[in-house]
Amino acid sequence: MSDFPRTPPRFSATFTPAINAEIRRAAATGIYDIRGGGTKRALPHFDDLLFLGASISRYPLEGYREKCATDVWLGTRFAKKPIHLDIPVTIAGMSFGALSGPAKEALGRGASAAGTSTTTGDGGMTEEERGHSRTLVYQYLPSRYGMNPDDLRRADAIEIVVGQGAKPGGGGMLLGQKISDRVAAMRNLPKGIDQRSACRHPDWTGPDDLEIKIMELREITDWEKPIYVKIGGARPYYDTALAVKAGADVVVLDGMQGGTAATQDVFIEHVGMPILACIPLAVKALQDLGMHRKVQLIVSGGIRSGADVAKAMALGADAVAIGTAALIALGDNDPKWESEYQKLGTTADAYDDWHEGRDPAGITTQDPALSARFDPILGGRRLKNYLKVMTLEAQTIARACGKNHLHNLEPEDLCALTIEAAAMAGVPIAGTNWIPGRNSGGL
Repeated sequence: MSDFPRTPPRFSATFTPAINAEIRRAAATGIYDIRGGGTKRALPHFDDLLFLGASISRYPLEGYREKCATDVWLGTRFAKKPIHLDIPVTIAGMSFGALSGPAKEALGRGASAAGTSTTTGDGGMTEEERGHSRTLVYQYLPSRYGMNPDDLRRADAIEIVVGQGAKPGGGGMLLGQKISDRVAAMRNLPKGIDQRSACRHPDWTGPDDLEIKIMELREITDWEKPIYVKIGGARPYYDTALAVKAGADVVVLDGMQGGTAATQDVFIEHVGMPILACIPLAVKALQDLGMHRKVQLIVSGGIRSGADVAKAMALGADAVAIGTAALIALGDNDPKWESEYQKLGTTADAYDDWHEGRDPAGITTQDPALSARFDPILGGRRLKNYLKVMTLEAQTIARACGKNHLHNLEPEDLCALTIEAAAMAGVPIAGTNWIPGRNSGGL
């Protein structure tokens, strides 16, 4: 027997236990894995950036004596009635079907109390959301589920969805167990039958056709409503430029950290780009066209805090959108339901089987008994509080950088902690003036 202890067994860095488990699952079932949420892999993100607060070379603002504005105008390019929001944090599109009716109501209540907008998502406009949303953006998707001209006119803006960050190039899913009588009626679908949304619009195949579609929507709404175009973070420079060429008032850019109600896991983890890499390219496209700040840019995909908001705006965004964070604020994945999450084979903060419709929190479900657990008034109050905190955090950072409006933040206010983040964001590594791929560096 050797005098030396045996080397402990090591897992392969390629064939990890998680990878092996997925191979075994695929081999046993013959179907791909479907889930909700966003990517779980570690990616360069806003945490890899830091602000350079004011000192002697910059003059900070007093938090209690000097104003730092947060409002934003959206749709000023062509719309007769552009949108004016009190804060630059909006609620991203999440459908009735993916979410319960009370959850949609809560989003409307919370956003309105905070002075911002909500977005319908796929599947049409619910009275709960329209009735409680001061400003409501109507999503116009390839599926056309629930779409009608009357609701286009009832909306405050229209968002043409070309792509989503969690699945650029792919369509959405809504499994049969979430297609209730009401969802089926709104979407003109058979009850209880799985549906997959189209990955592209049926009546146009390129930017010239998109221009025609935008004109149709403007005529239907008498040129009143701002027209957004939403793109997934894949080729943001060219997609942004083409959206502008087609006549968009606002470009919505969604990175791969954004969530989804349901799609293939392989999409979520392996398609798209981090939002950190997408924003500078979209801003460059707007600048090259002389349209930065004239066509507004909303970015989404993993926004969690006021620091994230401030960093996105320093990189050139006009506003941000939140989805997953809004659901968590409402009460999704709350540890108080831990025992029930465990019965589903998961745990709080890891639950992503939104497509199954068994959410113990009553948010991502159509089950009447589960959705009855959720209080939309309390949920709206929680969302309002969260949006307030995010805004205050962003203002605190802006004042520390000497800025009297969040839109005055700029890349010069940032530095990066990693080479990857510096290269993607186009800001220097901390303590240097080196931007990887752009200059030779130095002090």
